[in-house]
Amino acid sequence: MKIEILGSGCKKCTTLYDAVNEIVAAKNIDAEVLKVEDLKTILGYGVMQTPALVVDGVVKFKGSVPKKDKIEKLITE
Repeated sequence: MKIEILGSGCKKCTTLYDAVNEIVAAKNIDAEVLKVEDLKTILGYGVMQTPALVVDGVVKFKGSVPKKDKIEKLITE
């Protein structure tokens, strides 16, 4: 599984990145977690609000940092 956190490196982006890494480690999920700050890549996903959570190429959430239980659900569905 490939999980991407899209964002400019702001505090919310870092918070989402850290939360995803915590969940992946705690649940022993086999995933590569990447932080994507390249504007062209972000726009390529059609994302105009960051941070955004992308799982296997599909934008699951954007514009804020969801609670950890919602992040876990988005990653595992």
